[in-house]
Amino acid sequence: MAESPAQGRQGLPTAPQLRLDELLEGLQAQVEQVRAARDRVHTLLDAVLSIGTDLDLDVVLRRITESAVAVVDAEYGALGVLGEEGRIKQFITVGVDEDTIRAIGHYPEGEGILGLLIREPEPLRLADLGTHPESVGFPAGHPPMTTFLGAPVRVRDRVFGNLYLTDKRGGAEFDDDDEAVLRTLAAAAGVAIDNARLYEDTRRRERWLAASSELTRSLLSGTDPDQVLHQIATTVRSLSGADLVTVAVPIDGGDELVIEAADGEGPERVRGLVLPATTLAAKVYHSNERVTSSALSAEPQAGGGSAAQLDLGPGFLLPLGDGENVRGVLQVANLRGGSEFSEATMAMISGFADQAALALEIAEHRREAEHLLVLTDRDRIARDLHDLAIQRLFASGLTLNSVLGRVADRPQVAERVQRVVDDLDDTIKTVRGTIYALREGDRPGPRSGLRAKLLAETDQAAGLLGFTPALRMTGLLDTDVPTEHAEHLVAVLRETLSNAARHAHATAVEVTAETDGTRLRLRVADNGSGIDPAVTRRSGLDNLRRRAADLGGSFTLTPNQPTGAIAEWTVPLPAPASS
Repeated sequence: MAESPAQGRQGLPTAPQLRLDELLEGLQAQVEQVRAARDRVHTLLDAVLSIGTDLDLDVVLRRITESAVAVVDAEYGALGVLGEEGRIKQFITVGVDEDTIRAIGHYPEGEGILGLLIREPEPLRLADLGTHPESVGFPAGHPPMTTFLGAPVRVRDRVFGNLYLTDKRGGAEFDDDDEAVLRTLAAAAGVAIDNARLYEDTRRRERWLAASSELTRSLLSGTDPDQVLHQIATTVRSLSGADLVTVAVPIDGGDELVIEAADGEGPERVRGLVLPATTLAAKVYHSNERVTSSALSAEPQAGGGSAAQLDLGPGFLLPLGDGENVRGVLQVANLRGGSEFSEATMAMISGFADQAALALEIAEHRREAEHLLVLTDRDRIARDLHDLAIQRLFASGLTLNSVLGRVADRPQVAERVQRVVDDLDDTIKTVRGTIYALREGDRPGPRSGLRAKLLAETDQAAGLLGFTPALRMTGLLDTDVPTEHAEHLVAVLRETLSNAARHAHATAVEVTAETDGTRLRLRVADNGSGIDPAVTRRSGLDNLRRRAADLGGSFTLTPNQPTGAIAEWTVPLPAPASS
Protein backbone atom coordinates (compact mmCIF):
# COMPACT_ATOMS: atom_id res chain seq x y z
CA MET A 1 0.00 0.00 0.00
CA ALA A 2 1.36 3.42 -0.91
CA GLU A 3 2.34 5.99 1.78
CA SER A 4 -0.07 8.95 2.27
CA PRO A 5 1.31 12.34 1.28
CA ALA A 6 0.16 13.82 4.59
CA GLN A 7 2.36 11.46 6.54
CA GLY A 8 6.06 11.11 6.80
CA ARG A 9 7.91 8.04 7.68
CA GLN A 10 6.61 5.75 10.43
CA GLY A 11 3.16 7.51 10.34
CA LEU A 12 4.30 10.82 11.99
CA PRO A 13 2.39 14.09 11.19
CA THR A 14 4.04 16.55 8.90
CA ALA A 15 5.52 19.90 10.00
CA PRO A 16 2.50 22.06 8.93
CA GLN A 17 0.17 20.02 11.16
CA LEU A 18 2.51 20.44 14.18
CA ARG A 19 2.53 24.19 13.71
CA LEU A 20 -1.28 24.25 13.55
CA ASP A 21 -1.58 22.35 16.84
CA GLU A 22 0.82 24.74 18.51
CA LEU A 23 -1.19 27.71 17.25
CA LEU A 24 -4.42 26.17 18.51
CA GLU A 25 -2.90 25.54 21.94
CA GLY A 26 -1.57 29.12 22.10
CA LEU A 27 -4.97 30.46 21.04
CA GLN A 28 -6.67 28.36 23.72
CA ALA A 29 -4.23 29.67 26.35
CA GLN A 30 -4.97 33.25 25.30
CA VAL A 31 -8.69 32.55 25.51
CA GLU A 32 -8.20 31.22 29.03
CA GLN A 33 -6.24 34.35 29.95
CA VAL A 34 -8.97 36.55 28.51
CA ARG A 35 -11.58 34.60 30.45
CA ALA A 36 -9.51 34.89 33.62
CA ALA A 37 -9.07 38.62 33.06
CA ARG A 38 -12.80 38.96 32.41
CA ASP A 39 -13.63 37.04 35.58
CA ARG A 40 -11.20 39.16 37.57
CA VAL A 41 -12.69 42.37 36.17
CA HIS A 42 -16.15 41.12 37.07
CA THR A 43 -14.92 40.24 40.56
CA LEU A 44 -13.36 43.68 40.90
CA LEU A 45 -16.57 45.39 39.71
CA ASP A 46 -18.63 43.32 42.14
CA ALA A 47 -16.21 44.28 44.91
CA VAL A 48 -16.44 47.98 44.05
CA LEU A 49 -20.24 47.77 44.02
CA SER A 50 -20.24 45.88 47.31
CA ILE A 51 -18.15 48.41 49.23
CA GLY A 52 -20.08 51.34 47.80
CA THR A 53 -23.61 50.19 48.66
CA ASP A 54 -23.48 50.87 52.40
CA LEU A 55 -22.84 54.04 54.40
CA ASP A 56 -22.08 52.47 57.77
CA LEU A 57 -18.32 52.87 58.22
CA ASP A 58 -17.78 49.60 60.11
CA VAL A 59 -19.68 47.65 57.46
CA VAL A 60 -17.72 49.37 54.68
CA LEU A 61 -14.37 48.51 56.29
CA ARG A 62 -15.36 44.85 56.67
CA ARG A 63 -16.51 44.64 53.04
CA ILE A 64 -13.29 46.25 51.80
CA THR A 65 -11.21 43.61 53.57
CA GLU A 66 -13.37 40.73 52.30
CA SER A 67 -13.31 42.13 48.75
CA ALA A 68 -9.52 42.49 48.78
CA VAL A 69 -9.14 38.82 49.74
CA ALA A 70 -11.50 37.80 46.93
CA VAL A 71 -9.98 39.83 44.07
CA VAL A 72 -6.39 38.59 44.61
CA ASP A 73 -7.42 35.09 45.75
CA ALA A 74 -5.58 35.32 49.10
CA GLU A 75 -5.90 33.04 52.10
CA TYR A 76 -5.68 35.83 54.69
CA GLY A 77 -6.44 39.54 54.61
CA ALA A 78 -6.52 42.51 56.98
CA LEU A 79 -7.19 46.22 56.98
CA GLY A 80 -5.20 48.26 59.49
CA VAL A 81 -6.77 51.63 60.27
CA LEU A 82 -4.22 54.23 61.35
CA GLY A 83 -4.64 56.41 64.43
CA GLU A 84 -2.54 59.04 66.11
CA GLU A 85 1.24 58.99 65.57
CA GLY A 86 0.98 56.39 62.83
CA ARG A 87 -0.16 53.55 65.12
CA ILE A 88 -2.74 50.96 64.11
CA LYS A 89 -5.90 51.69 66.11
CA GLN A 90 -8.24 49.22 64.39
CA PHE A 91 -7.40 45.89 62.74
CA ILE A 92 -10.04 44.07 60.68
CA THR A 93 -9.15 40.50 59.68
CA VAL A 94 -10.49 37.91 57.23
CA GLY A 95 -9.50 34.24 57.23
CA VAL A 96 -8.50 34.02 60.92
CA ASP A 97 -11.07 32.42 63.24
CA GLU A 98 -11.99 33.72 66.70
CA ASP A 99 -10.05 30.99 68.53
CA THR A 100 -6.85 31.94 66.70
CA ILE A 101 -7.44 35.62 67.42
CA ARG A 102 -7.80 34.87 71.14
CA ALA A 103 -4.65 32.75 71.03
CA ILE A 104 -2.67 35.62 69.47
CA GLY A 105 -3.78 37.86 72.31
CA HIS A 106 -3.70 41.28 70.71
CA TYR A 107 -3.65 42.89 67.31
CA PRO A 108 -0.44 44.35 65.87
CA GLU A 109 0.40 47.98 66.55
CA GLY A 110 2.49 48.67 63.46
CA GLU A 111 5.86 46.96 63.77
CA GLY A 112 7.85 44.96 61.20
CA ILE A 113 6.49 44.73 57.64
CA LEU A 114 3.25 46.41 58.70
CA GLY A 115 5.23 49.35 60.05
CA LEU A 116 7.26 49.53 56.83
CA LEU A 117 4.09 50.01 54.82
CA ILE A 118 2.97 52.70 57.29
CA ARG A 119 6.26 54.59 56.98
CA GLU A 120 6.44 54.12 53.20
CA PRO A 121 2.84 54.09 51.91
CA GLU A 122 3.45 52.40 48.55
CA PRO A 123 2.37 48.94 47.29
CA LEU A 124 4.65 46.18 48.54
CA ARG A 125 4.95 42.63 47.17
CA LEU A 126 7.07 39.90 48.79
CA ALA A 127 7.67 36.27 47.89
CA ASP A 128 8.62 35.37 51.47
CA LEU A 129 7.74 37.52 54.49
CA GLY A 130 10.35 35.92 56.73
CA THR A 131 13.33 36.83 54.54
CA HIS A 132 12.69 40.59 54.52
CA PRO A 133 15.08 42.63 56.72
CA GLU A 134 12.12 44.43 58.41
CA SER A 135 10.41 41.18 59.40
CA VAL A 136 10.05 40.66 63.16
CA GLY A 137 8.35 37.26 63.01
CA PHE A 138 4.94 36.22 64.27
CA PRO A 139 3.65 35.98 67.86
CA ALA A 140 2.77 32.66 69.43
CA GLY A 141 -0.44 31.17 68.03
CA HIS A 142 -0.20 33.14 64.78
CA PRO A 143 -0.77 31.05 61.60
CA PRO A 144 2.28 30.75 59.31
CA MET A 145 2.31 33.12 56.31
CA THR A 146 4.66 33.35 53.33
CA THR A 147 3.69 35.48 50.32
CA PHE A 148 2.61 39.07 50.94
CA LEU A 149 0.90 41.91 49.09
CA GLY A 150 0.12 45.27 50.67
CA ALA A 151 -1.29 48.59 49.48
CA PRO A 152 -2.27 51.87 51.19
CA VAL A 153 -5.86 53.14 51.25
CA ARG A 154 -5.97 56.91 50.77
CA VAL A 155 -8.84 59.22 51.60
CA ARG A 156 -8.39 62.67 50.05
CA ASP A 157 -4.62 62.31 49.78
CA ARG A 158 -4.29 61.14 53.38
CA VAL A 159 -3.46 57.56 54.26
CA PHE A 160 -6.46 56.11 56.08
CA GLY A 161 -4.95 52.67 56.53
CA ASN A 162 -3.34 49.74 54.72
CA LEU A 163 -4.55 46.52 53.13
CA TYR A 164 -2.47 43.44 53.94
CA LEU A 165 -2.92 40.20 51.94
CA THR A 166 -0.96 36.98 52.51
CA ASP A 167 -0.66 33.45 51.06
CA LYS A 168 -2.10 33.41 47.53
CA ARG A 169 -4.13 30.25 47.06
CA GLY A 170 -2.49 27.42 45.14
CA GLY A 171 0.96 28.26 46.46
CA ALA A 172 1.67 30.87 43.78
CA GLU A 173 3.17 34.29 44.31
CA PHE A 174 1.27 37.54 43.94
CA ASP A 175 1.95 39.03 40.46
CA ASP A 176 1.69 42.39 38.70
CA ASP A 177 -1.99 41.81 37.91
CA ASP A 178 -2.76 41.20 41.59
CA GLU A 179 -1.01 44.42 42.50
CA ALA A 180 -2.86 46.40 39.80
CA VAL A 181 -6.23 45.00 40.92
CA LEU A 182 -5.47 45.78 44.56
CA ARG A 183 -4.46 49.34 43.65
CA THR A 184 -7.80 49.82 41.89
CA LEU A 185 -9.75 48.37 44.80
CA ALA A 186 -7.85 50.57 47.28
CA ALA A 187 -8.76 53.67 45.25
CA ALA A 188 -12.44 52.67 45.24
CA ALA A 189 -12.21 51.89 48.95
CA GLY A 190 -10.94 55.39 49.65
CA VAL A 191 -14.00 56.89 47.96
CA ALA A 192 -16.36 54.55 49.86
CA ILE A 193 -14.71 55.37 53.19
CA ASP A 194 -14.91 59.09 52.47
CA ASN A 195 -18.62 58.82 51.68
CA ALA A 196 -19.26 56.78 54.82
CA ARG A 197 -17.36 59.28 56.96
CA LEU A 198 -19.23 62.22 55.45
CA TYR A 199 -22.51 60.47 56.14
CA GLU A 200 -21.41 59.68 59.69
CA ASP A 201 -20.34 63.31 60.24
CA THR A 202 -23.71 64.51 58.98
CA ARG A 203 -25.62 62.20 61.30
CA ARG A 204 -23.34 63.15 64.19
CA ARG A 205 -23.89 66.84 63.54
CA GLU A 206 -27.65 66.32 63.41
CA ARG A 207 -27.58 64.52 66.77
CA TRP A 208 -25.34 67.23 68.20
CA LEU A 209 -27.65 70.04 67.08
CA ALA A 210 -30.72 68.21 68.37
CA ALA A 211 -29.05 67.53 71.72
CA SER A 212 -27.85 71.14 72.04
CA SER A 213 -31.33 72.48 71.27
CA GLU A 214 -32.94 70.16 73.81
CA LEU A 215 -30.39 71.11 76.46
CA THR A 216 -30.84 74.84 75.88
CA ARG A 217 -34.62 74.46 75.98
CA SER A 218 -34.42 72.55 79.29
CA LEU A 219 -32.15 75.15 80.89
CA LEU A 220 -34.14 78.15 79.77
CA SER A 221 -37.42 76.54 80.82
CA GLY A 222 -36.25 76.56 84.44
CA THR A 223 -35.18 72.91 84.82
CA ASP A 224 -33.18 72.24 87.99
CA PRO A 225 -29.42 72.53 87.28
CA ASP A 226 -28.74 69.10 88.83
CA GLN A 227 -31.19 67.51 86.44
CA VAL A 228 -29.52 69.35 83.58
CA LEU A 229 -26.13 67.90 84.55
CA HIS A 230 -27.63 64.41 84.42
CA GLN A 231 -29.10 65.26 81.02
CA ILE A 232 -25.65 66.36 79.81
CA ALA A 233 -24.11 63.06 80.92
CA THR A 234 -26.87 61.01 79.26
CA THR A 235 -26.67 62.99 76.02
CA VAL A 236 -22.87 62.79 75.78
CA ARG A 237 -22.97 59.03 76.32
CA SER A 238 -25.56 58.70 73.54
CA LEU A 239 -23.48 60.83 71.17
CA SER A 240 -20.17 59.10 71.88
CA GLY A 241 -21.28 55.52 72.53
CA ALA A 242 -19.07 55.51 75.65
CA ASP A 243 -19.33 53.03 78.51
CA LEU A 244 -19.26 55.77 81.17
CA VAL A 245 -19.72 59.55 81.20
CA THR A 246 -19.34 61.68 84.33
CA VAL A 247 -19.76 65.39 85.06
CA ALA A 248 -17.75 66.82 87.96
CA VAL A 249 -18.29 70.34 89.34
CA PRO A 250 -16.13 72.36 91.77
CA ILE A 251 -16.83 72.52 95.50
CA ASP A 252 -17.06 76.02 96.92
CA GLY A 253 -14.02 77.10 98.85
CA GLY A 254 -11.52 74.51 97.63
CA ASP A 255 -9.66 72.91 94.74
CA GLU A 256 -11.66 69.68 94.85
CA LEU A 257 -14.50 68.62 92.57
CA VAL A 258 -17.45 66.31 93.11
CA ILE A 259 -19.06 64.01 90.53
CA GLU A 260 -22.63 65.31 90.34
CA ALA A 261 -23.83 63.24 87.38
CA ALA A 262 -22.89 59.89 85.85
CA ASP A 263 -24.40 57.69 83.16
CA GLY A 264 -23.40 54.25 81.89
CA GLU A 265 -21.59 51.42 83.67
CA GLY A 266 -21.79 51.57 87.47
CA PRO A 267 -22.98 55.18 87.90
CA GLU A 268 -23.96 54.54 91.52
CA ARG A 269 -20.33 53.66 92.31
CA VAL A 270 -18.97 57.02 91.15
CA ARG A 271 -21.80 59.51 91.66
CA GLY A 272 -21.00 61.82 94.57
CA LEU A 273 -17.28 60.99 94.69
CA VAL A 274 -15.03 63.86 95.75
CA LEU A 275 -12.04 64.33 93.41
CA PRO A 276 -8.94 65.73 95.14
CA ALA A 277 -6.65 68.23 93.44
CA THR A 278 -4.29 65.42 92.34
CA THR A 279 -6.80 63.70 90.04
CA LEU A 280 -6.87 64.18 86.27
CA ALA A 281 -10.27 65.88 86.50
CA ALA A 282 -8.96 68.53 88.88
CA LYS A 283 -5.93 69.11 86.63
CA VAL A 284 -8.19 69.54 83.60
CA TYR A 285 -10.38 71.96 85.55
CA HIS A 286 -7.44 74.17 86.54
CA SER A 287 -5.49 73.93 83.26
CA ASN A 288 -8.55 74.25 81.00
CA GLU A 289 -7.00 71.73 78.59
CA ARG A 290 -8.24 68.40 77.26
CA VAL A 291 -6.50 65.22 78.44
CA THR A 292 -6.60 61.96 76.45
CA SER A 293 -5.52 58.56 77.74
CA SER A 294 -5.50 55.01 76.40
CA ALA A 295 -5.83 53.58 79.93
CA LEU A 296 -7.42 55.94 82.47
CA SER A 297 -7.24 53.50 85.37
CA ALA A 298 -3.51 53.11 84.78
CA GLU A 299 -2.87 56.84 85.02
CA PRO A 300 -1.03 58.03 88.17
CA GLN A 301 -3.82 59.98 89.87
CA ALA A 302 -3.65 59.95 93.65
CA GLY A 303 -6.98 60.14 95.40
CA GLY A 304 -8.78 57.95 92.87
CA GLY A 305 -11.99 59.16 91.32
CA SER A 306 -14.05 57.05 88.90
CA ALA A 307 -10.89 55.46 87.45
CA ALA A 308 -10.18 54.02 90.90
CA GLN A 309 -13.69 52.55 91.22
CA LEU A 310 -14.00 51.05 87.72
CA ASP A 311 -11.46 49.46 85.37
CA LEU A 312 -11.44 52.17 82.71
CA GLY A 313 -9.50 52.00 79.46
CA PRO A 314 -9.40 54.63 76.68
CA GLY A 315 -11.07 57.96 77.36
CA PHE A 316 -10.71 61.72 77.51
CA LEU A 317 -11.50 64.57 79.89
CA LEU A 318 -12.34 68.10 78.82
CA PRO A 319 -13.41 71.30 80.58
CA LEU A 320 -17.06 72.30 80.55
CA GLY A 321 -16.59 75.86 79.34
CA ASP A 322 -13.50 77.93 78.64
CA GLY A 323 -11.36 80.72 80.07
CA GLU A 324 -12.50 81.85 83.50
CA ASN A 325 -15.95 80.34 83.02
CA VAL A 326 -15.09 76.65 83.43
CA ARG A 327 -18.08 75.11 85.19
CA GLY A 328 -16.90 71.56 85.51
CA VAL A 329 -15.13 68.63 83.86
CA LEU A 330 -16.63 66.09 81.48
CA GLN A 331 -15.09 62.59 81.41
CA VAL A 332 -15.90 60.19 78.56
CA ALA A 333 -14.48 56.69 78.91
CA ASN A 334 -14.73 53.07 77.79
CA LEU A 335 -13.98 50.09 79.95
CA ARG A 336 -10.62 48.34 79.61
CA GLY A 337 -10.42 46.63 76.23
CA GLY A 338 -12.83 49.10 74.61
CA SER A 339 -12.03 51.04 71.46
CA GLU A 340 -10.40 54.47 71.47
CA PHE A 341 -12.42 57.55 70.59
CA SER A 342 -11.84 59.13 67.20
CA GLU A 343 -10.73 62.71 66.80
CA ALA A 344 -14.08 63.48 65.17
CA THR A 345 -15.96 62.16 68.22
CA MET A 346 -13.80 64.15 70.63
CA ALA A 347 -14.28 67.29 68.54
CA MET A 348 -18.05 66.76 68.52
CA ILE A 349 -18.22 66.24 72.30
CA SER A 350 -15.97 69.26 72.82
CA GLY A 351 -18.34 71.40 70.75
CA PHE A 352 -21.33 70.08 72.68
CA ALA A 353 -19.55 70.77 75.98
CA ASP A 354 -18.95 74.39 74.93
CA GLN A 355 -22.62 74.70 73.96
CA ALA A 356 -23.69 73.16 77.26
CA ALA A 357 -21.43 75.50 79.24
CA LEU A 358 -22.86 78.50 77.39
CA ALA A 359 -26.40 77.32 78.07
CA LEU A 360 -25.54 76.84 81.77
CA GLU A 361 -24.13 80.35 81.91
CA ILE A 362 -27.25 81.81 80.27
CA ALA A 363 -29.45 79.88 82.69
CA GLU A 364 -27.37 81.11 85.62
CA HIS A 365 -27.75 84.72 84.48
CA ARG A 366 -31.47 84.09 84.14
CA ARG A 367 -31.67 82.74 87.69
CA GLU A 368 -29.64 85.70 88.95
CA ALA A 369 -32.03 88.07 87.21
CA GLU A 370 -35.00 86.28 88.80
CA HIS A 371 -33.27 86.42 92.18
CA LEU A 372 -32.59 90.12 91.73
CA LEU A 373 -36.26 90.62 90.91
CA VAL A 374 -37.19 88.83 94.15
CA LEU A 375 -34.73 90.97 96.11
CA THR A 376 -36.12 94.13 94.56
CA ASP A 377 -39.63 93.04 95.42
CA ARG A 378 -38.56 92.28 98.99
CA ASP A 379 -36.97 95.68 99.30
CA ARG A 380 -40.17 97.31 98.05
CA ILE A 381 -42.25 95.32 100.53
CA ALA A 382 -39.91 96.24 103.38
CA ARG A 383 -40.00 99.90 102.39
CA ASP A 384 -43.79 99.91 102.15
CA LEU A 385 -44.10 98.18 105.51
CA HIS A 386 -41.82 100.74 107.08
CA ASP A 387 -43.19 103.82 105.40
CA LEU A 388 -46.89 102.94 105.40
CA ALA A 389 -47.84 100.19 107.82
CA ILE A 390 -45.57 101.07 110.74
CA GLN A 391 -46.25 104.80 110.46
CA ARG A 392 -50.01 104.24 110.46
CA LEU A 393 -49.86 101.75 113.29
CA PHE A 394 -47.69 104.13 115.29
CA ALA A 395 -50.09 107.02 114.63
CA SER A 396 -53.03 104.87 115.69
CA GLY A 397 -51.22 103.97 118.90
CA LEU A 398 -50.55 107.63 119.69
CA THR A 399 -54.21 108.48 119.10
CA LEU A 400 -55.36 105.74 121.42
CA ASN A 401 -52.83 106.85 124.04
CA SER A 402 -54.39 110.32 123.96
CA VAL A 403 -57.82 108.75 124.46
CA LEU A 404 -56.63 106.97 127.61
CA GLY A 405 -56.51 110.25 129.54
CA ARG A 406 -60.09 111.04 128.63
CA VAL A 407 -61.48 107.74 129.83
CA ALA A 408 -59.47 107.48 133.03
CA ASP A 409 -62.73 107.66 135.02
CA ARG A 410 -64.02 104.56 133.17
CA PRO A 411 -61.62 101.71 134.13
CA GLN A 412 -63.14 99.02 131.90
CA VAL A 413 -62.94 101.21 128.78
CA ALA A 414 -59.40 102.32 129.69
CA GLU A 415 -58.32 98.68 130.09
CA ARG A 416 -59.69 97.79 126.65
CA VAL A 417 -57.97 100.73 125.00
CA GLN A 418 -54.70 99.82 126.76
CA ARG A 419 -54.92 96.26 125.42
CA VAL A 420 -55.38 97.60 121.90
CA VAL A 421 -52.36 99.87 122.37
CA ASP A 422 -50.27 96.90 123.59
CA ASP A 423 -51.41 94.83 120.60
CA LEU A 424 -50.38 97.64 118.28
CA ASP A 425 -46.94 97.74 119.90
CA ASP A 426 -46.57 93.99 119.44
CA THR A 427 -47.67 94.29 115.83
CA ILE A 428 -45.12 97.04 115.19
CA LYS A 429 -42.40 94.82 116.66
CA THR A 430 -43.49 91.92 114.41
CA VAL A 431 -43.49 94.09 111.31
CA ARG A 432 -40.06 95.48 112.17
CA GLY A 433 -38.78 91.91 112.65
CA THR A 434 -40.17 91.00 109.22
CA ILE A 435 -38.47 94.00 107.64
CA TYR A 436 -35.18 93.03 109.27
CA ALA A 437 -35.53 89.41 108.10
CA LEU A 438 -36.25 90.50 104.53
CA ARG A 439 -33.16 92.68 104.38
CA GLU A 440 -30.89 90.40 106.40
CA GLY A 441 -31.54 87.49 104.04
CA ASP A 442 -30.37 89.62 101.12
CA ARG A 443 -27.16 90.77 102.78
CA PRO A 444 -24.15 89.59 100.76
CA GLY A 445 -21.38 87.62 102.41
CA PRO A 446 -19.57 84.32 102.35
CA ARG A 447 -21.64 81.27 103.23
CA SER A 448 -20.20 77.96 104.28
CA GLY A 449 -22.39 75.16 102.97
CA LEU A 450 -22.69 71.63 104.32
CA ARG A 451 -20.59 70.22 101.49
CA ALA A 452 -17.68 72.49 102.34
CA LYS A 453 -17.97 71.56 106.03
CA LEU A 454 -17.94 67.83 105.23
CA LEU A 455 -14.91 68.29 103.02
CA ALA A 456 -13.13 70.24 105.76
CA GLU A 457 -13.85 67.48 108.29
CA THR A 458 -12.44 64.73 106.06
CA ASP A 459 -9.35 66.83 105.31
CA GLN A 460 -8.83 67.45 109.02
CA ALA A 461 -9.27 63.74 109.81
CA ALA A 462 -6.45 62.89 107.38
CA GLY A 463 -3.97 64.06 110.04
CA LEU A 464 -5.22 61.41 112.50
CA LEU A 465 -5.85 58.63 109.99
CA GLY A 466 -2.70 59.08 107.93
CA PHE A 467 -4.75 59.21 104.71
CA THR A 468 -7.68 61.16 103.31
CA PRO A 469 -11.03 59.33 103.56
CA ALA A 470 -12.97 58.77 100.33
CA LEU A 471 -15.92 61.17 100.38
CA ARG A 472 -19.13 60.81 98.37
CA MET A 473 -21.83 63.52 98.50
CA THR A 474 -25.19 63.17 96.74
CA GLY A 475 -28.24 65.42 96.66
CA LEU A 476 -28.89 69.08 97.51
CA LEU A 477 -26.98 69.04 100.79
CA ASP A 478 -26.42 72.81 100.81
CA THR A 479 -30.04 73.77 100.16
CA ASP A 480 -32.33 70.96 101.40
CA VAL A 481 -30.69 70.36 104.81
CA PRO A 482 -31.65 72.77 107.64
CA THR A 483 -28.91 74.30 109.77
CA GLU A 484 -29.69 72.20 112.85
CA HIS A 485 -29.55 68.94 110.89
CA ALA A 486 -26.33 70.03 109.17
CA GLU A 487 -24.65 70.77 112.51
CA HIS A 488 -25.65 67.34 113.86
CA LEU A 489 -24.37 65.65 110.69
CA VAL A 490 -20.96 67.34 110.90
CA ALA A 491 -20.66 66.40 114.58
CA VAL A 492 -21.53 62.77 113.81
CA LEU A 493 -18.96 62.64 111.01
CA ARG A 494 -16.29 64.09 113.30
CA GLU A 495 -17.01 61.47 115.98
CA THR A 496 -17.08 58.49 113.60
CA LEU A 497 -13.82 59.52 111.89
CA SER A 498 -12.22 59.95 115.30
CA ASN A 499 -13.35 56.44 116.27
CA ALA A 500 -11.93 55.00 113.04
CA ALA A 501 -8.57 56.59 113.81
CA ARG A 502 -8.30 56.02 117.60
CA HIS A 503 -10.06 52.69 118.10
CA ALA A 504 -10.39 50.86 114.77
CA HIS A 505 -6.90 51.71 113.39
CA ALA A 506 -8.37 51.65 109.86
CA THR A 507 -6.34 51.99 106.67
CA ALA A 508 -9.31 52.90 104.44
CA VAL A 509 -12.49 54.85 105.19
CA GLU A 510 -15.40 55.63 102.86
CA VAL A 511 -17.79 58.44 103.79
CA THR A 512 -21.19 58.85 102.09
CA ALA A 513 -23.48 61.82 102.79
CA GLU A 514 -26.73 61.99 100.85
CA THR A 515 -30.21 63.42 100.85
CA ASP A 516 -33.27 62.95 98.67
CA GLY A 517 -35.14 65.90 100.15
CA THR A 518 -37.02 63.77 102.69
CA ARG A 519 -34.20 62.23 104.73
CA LEU A 520 -30.53 62.82 105.52
CA ARG A 521 -28.13 59.87 105.65
CA LEU A 522 -24.49 59.56 106.69
CA ARG A 523 -22.60 56.30 106.18
CA VAL A 524 -19.01 55.79 107.35
CA ALA A 525 -17.41 52.43 106.48
CA ASP A 526 -13.89 51.42 107.54
CA ASN A 527 -11.67 48.34 107.24
CA GLY A 528 -10.33 48.50 110.81
CA SER A 529 -10.49 46.07 113.69
CA GLY A 530 -14.28 46.10 113.77
CA ILE A 531 -16.68 46.05 116.72
CA ASP A 532 -15.19 44.79 119.98
CA PRO A 533 -17.82 42.48 121.60
CA ALA A 534 -16.30 43.18 125.04
CA VAL A 535 -17.28 46.85 124.78
CA THR A 536 -21.02 47.11 125.38
CA ARG A 537 -21.27 50.86 125.86
CA ARG A 538 -19.27 53.81 124.69
CA SER A 539 -20.11 57.41 125.42
CA GLY A 540 -19.34 58.55 121.89
CA LEU A 541 -21.74 56.03 120.34
CA ASP A 542 -24.43 56.92 122.85
CA ASN A 543 -24.01 60.53 121.84
CA LEU A 544 -24.51 59.62 118.17
CA ARG A 545 -27.68 57.67 118.99
CA ARG A 546 -28.99 60.59 121.03
CA ARG A 547 -28.34 63.03 118.18
CA ALA A 548 -30.31 60.79 115.84
CA ALA A 549 -33.15 60.29 118.35
CA ASP A 550 -33.47 64.04 118.94
CA LEU A 551 -34.26 64.46 115.26
CA GLY A 552 -36.52 61.42 115.03
CA GLY A 553 -33.94 59.22 113.31
CA SER A 554 -31.73 56.22 114.02
CA PHE A 555 -28.08 55.21 114.36
CA THR A 556 -26.68 51.72 113.70
CA LEU A 557 -23.22 50.20 113.94
CA THR A 558 -22.78 46.93 112.02
CA PRO A 559 -19.78 44.79 110.94
CA ASN A 560 -18.19 45.47 107.59
CA GLN A 561 -16.93 42.75 105.25
CA PRO A 562 -14.32 41.37 105.40
CA THR A 563 -13.20 43.56 108.32
CA GLY A 564 -14.16 46.82 109.92
CA ALA A 565 -17.44 48.49 110.82
CA ILE A 566 -20.20 50.50 109.18
CA ALA A 567 -21.75 53.42 111.05
CA GLU A 568 -25.03 54.64 109.59
CA TRP A 569 -26.84 57.75 110.85
CA THR A 570 -30.23 58.54 109.28
CA VAL A 571 -32.74 61.26 110.18
CA PRO A 572 -35.86 62.61 108.44
CA LEU A 573 -35.94 66.12 107.07
CA PRO A 574 -38.81 68.50 107.83
CA ALA A 575 -41.29 69.03 105.03
CA PRO A 576 -40.72 72.32 103.15
CA ALA A 577 -42.98 75.14 104.24
CA SER A 578 -45.83 75.78 101.82
CA SER A 579 -45.80 79.15 100.16
